[in-house]
Amino acid sequence: MPDTAPTPYDGFDRLPIAGSWRAGGAGRTRADVDPFSGETLVEIPLADADDLDAAYRAARGAQRDWAAALPAERAAVMAAAAQVMEARREEIVGWLIHEAGSTRLKAALEWDAAHAVFLEAATLPHLVEGRLLPADVPGKEGRAYRQPVGVVGVISPWNWPLQLTARSLAPALAVGNGVVLKPASDTPVTGGLLPAKILEQAGLPGGLLSVLVGAGSEIGDAFVTHAIPRVISFTGSTPVGRGIARLAADAPIIKRLELELGGNGPLVVLDDADLELAVEAAVFGKFLHQGQICMIANRLIVDDRLYDAFLEGFVERVRALKVGDPADPDTFVGPIINRRQLDGLTARIAHARASGARELLGGEPDGLVLPPHVFADVSNDDELARNELFGPIAPVIRSRDEDEALRIANDTEYGLSSAVFSADLGRGVRFARRVEAGMTHVNDQPVNDLPFNPFGGEKNSGIGRFNGRWAVDAFTSDHWVTVQHAPRRYPTSAREVEAQVGASTGG
Repeated sequence: MPDTAPTPYDGFDRLPIAGSWRAGGAGRTRADVDPFSGETLVEIPLADADDLDAAYRAARGAQRDWAAALPAERAAVMAAAAQVMEARREEIVGWLIHEAGSTRLKAALEWDAAHAVFLEAATLPHLVEGRLLPADVPGKEGRAYRQPVGVVGVISPWNWPLQLTARSLAPALAVGNGVVLKPASDTPVTGGLLPAKILEQAGLPGGLLSVLVGAGSEIGDAFVTHAIPRVISFTGSTPVGRGIARLAADAPIIKRLELELGGNGPLVVLDDADLELAVEAAVFGKFLHQGQICMIANRLIVDDRLYDAFLEGFVERVRALKVGDPADPDTFVGPIINRRQLDGLTARIAHARASGARELLGGEPDGLVLPPHVFADVSNDDELARNELFGPIAPVIRSRDEDEALRIANDTEYGLSSAVFSADLGRGVRFARRVEAGMTHVNDQPVNDLPFNPFGGEKNSGIGRFNGRWAVDAFTSDHWVTVQHAPRRYPTSAREVEAQVGASTGG
């Protein structure tokens, strides 16, 4: 049988800016490096402030015709992008493995999630609906027209680069906007250039999407403060999100924000939980993608009655995980994304050891690969429990009972994802509803795997919701239009207004 796989994409040493693929104007390049092998995948010429301005202006110009296109035309491009992804599945998975350090398991899960986003985006053009609004003036009609905001700026992270880009990019385009995208510097291909190639092949009009790979010091602030984008969608750390919020508030035109920020997700095991299920879910929910996920089970909170048995089973399962080459289908824990992240993790481990935490499992890094670490008898006041770890480190906290478990779960500045395990589903749901988080899963781990859910957080984990109808609301706005069908007499004195009020109230 002949090989029918499409020719792999090339040209990633150029950026799609304002309708053409070209070198950025900064006069510098950045090496895109495989975190496991250290191999340079591509040298990318960086964009500058002039490129940013050109990108936003081109997106605004192209957006007018795109918004005027029939919903079915925009839906067809999103559906075609999903088909392109299907034809190029192995190519995309390979890029996720080699650029993001994704294990093959995680890369496959991410492909599934991003593919689902494009399929869902194909339905969104027909969900942009207006409303008729009641009016208390005779002969008057109120209408709310739902329309795209115009241009959206998207800043995406390195941990799930393809899916977390697609989650904002596809809905924003589907409902009629132009987009300028700034992917993370560690994942410029999977977070930006690869989606641009996919959408170009799917028939997206030129100029509607630009991808800028550039230094934050050169284009970061201007990306947010530029006068053209009306919405900024950012996924990343809480400190950076706070900075973006300040910039958006002080911009010449105040921006709407969609922010998905950090997490400190609790996974709670109550005293009646299915222990084997809880252990299995905790292993997956803690160490998937080396723990480099905002929704990960950052803290494991276990009832005193099950604590020792949970630790025994958990350590046994974690010890058996395969660690190393992410391209190996059996590997579960691959490399940390870069040296700076690894250094931060090893510093946390050293601090935990110096503080007297009981280390049940550990080891030294091999290159950027950090083996899983498990610390027992951690207090919720310890550094390991207070901070988002973003690595393969599992702090286990003992709770006296359900009430203390809830107090510990909520004792954090974050509120993104969470989980609770109980054999009594009613009890589990009652507990879940008291957790201060945007998402809580009963008898499941906290890493979201449902592409159409109302994804989002509370407290310092962000504002806004993503996916489905929430995405329509995020990237469109209401325009209120009134129509006066019958002639209207306007009052010329306060007495006439008072008379009208009295008539309307029966006074």
